[in-house]
Amino acid sequence: MGTVEVVPGAGAASAARWWHARVRWDVRYRRGVITSDVVSVLAVVGASTWLHVRGGPGGAWPREVGWAMGPAVVVLVVVALGLCRAWDRSVLGSGSEEFTRVARAYASGAVALAFAGVALGADPVRPWVFAVLPVAAFVTVLGRYTLRRGLHRRRRRGTCMYDVLAVGSVAAVEDLVLRTRRVPFHGWTVAAACVAENGAGPDVEGVALVGGLEDAVDRARALGARIVAVVPAPDWTPQRLRRLAWELEETGAELVVDPGLMEIGGPRLHVTPVDGLPMLRLSAPRLSGVARMLKYGTDRLFAAVLLLVLSPVLLVVATLVAAGGGPVFYRQTRSGQNGRTFRMIKFRTMHEGADQVILEGNDGAGPLFKLRDDPRVTPVGAVLRRWSLDELPQLVNILAGSMSLVGPRPPLPREVESYGDEARRRLLVRPGLTGLWQVNGRSDLSWDDSVRLDLRYVENWSPMLDLVILWKTVWAVLRGTGAY
Repeated sequence: MGTVEVVPGAGAASAARWWHARVRWDVRYRRGVITSDVVSVLAVVGASTWLHVRGGPGGAWPREVGWAMGPAVVVLVVVALGLCRAWDRSVLGSGSEEFTRVARAYASGAVALAFAGVALGADPVRPWVFAVLPVAAFVTVLGRYTLRRGLHRRRRRGTCMYDVLAVGSVAAVEDLVLRTRRVPFHGWTVAAACVAENGAGPDVEGVALVGGLEDAVDRARALGARIVAVVPAPDWTPQRLRRLAWELEETGAELVVDPGLMEIGGPRLHVTPVDGLPMLRLSAPRLSGVARMLKYGTDRLFAAVLLLVLSPVLLVVATLVAAGGGPVFYRQTRSGQNGRTFRMIKFRTMHEGADQVILEGNDGAGPLFKLRDDPRVTPVGAVLRRWSLDELPQLVNILAGSMSLVGPRPPLPREVESYGDEARRRLLVRPGLTGLWQVNGRSDLSWDDSVRLDLRYVENWSPMLDLVILWKTVWAVLRGTGAY
């Protein structure tokens, strides 16, 4: 394995200065988020106050109440954002936790304001709780999302990234390298690695191997790594990890540990101490009870609304399909929750009877049959597939209860027959109109990646995850990646 020259005089102070110079973009981004949040709440509260008190005594709010409440609400929201750690660097720029903390802060502020109104007998707090704060929360999230989009564009170009030193076995390091490259918007780039195996090659997937596990602290200091990612290796012990954490405190690097168990997190993963020993507690998937009723009730409500709103689009598409001759809709038997079959509805994109034609070759993954240039697809069908318009009639399936807005891809019964135990777990929930599979590459994904993403959804479902997927679906449709 190669070596890395240690930065001269790289003590704790010099390493910290070097680190701050490397990640000044991080500081600027955080300041930008804080500024955006404060400006958002100031703008909404200021505009609301002016609109409601401009009429003087006859306005919606008494003048003195409006001008007094405005500054109080701004201070309340800013304090709530700070207490909910909505400006913590670890959540800024990726993941749904950033927006969850913003929502929690505004909800806490609304509850505090409501209690204050009850205690003081101040009726005018009602519009602030039910109108001003929700609008301010929306504007705040919109501002953060705009900043995040800009950050992700820079990260796709390879800038605004955190240098990561990976420490563990060669296989685990390789897996981490591939994952960070597949999703650059997380902001991690593995710059070097320390591995457990002696005599390993000079690099792993182009990442230089710079030492063994015992060299991790020196290499982190020399590289100025922002993150030291510990991945599974046979030689790791609790004592060794604890000492590594202590020694890294002097380098300014953050220690991140992969438990190496399974892709489960979010609301199912909890830490339970047992005599001071932190244990990961895994709760059962939220696939039943109130959570399921809430999800499926919301699905049907949104499906009904979308069918009403999109009815002009559906009519135009139906007319175009019918103009080419043949039926407008294509119905196909698919496997749903727990393997129960149902008839899935789509706009017809192939020539009539084309599904009976057997073609050679397959651009799909695993048991999924797909062709990039399928001769059976009509010209109108190609456009519908490109923009995913052929999927819209599945809103009827959602309204009928056989599908969900978000979930795994609905498989064919013959595909299910070839499933192993792992893939069969996808059938624990209703299939979806969209899902992690659809927003992460669709048909361009390998079979293993498709299964992994669907299982991640099944294991980690939450209402916030559904919202994130629905939002990403818009951009996935506009890009058209993997749609054929």
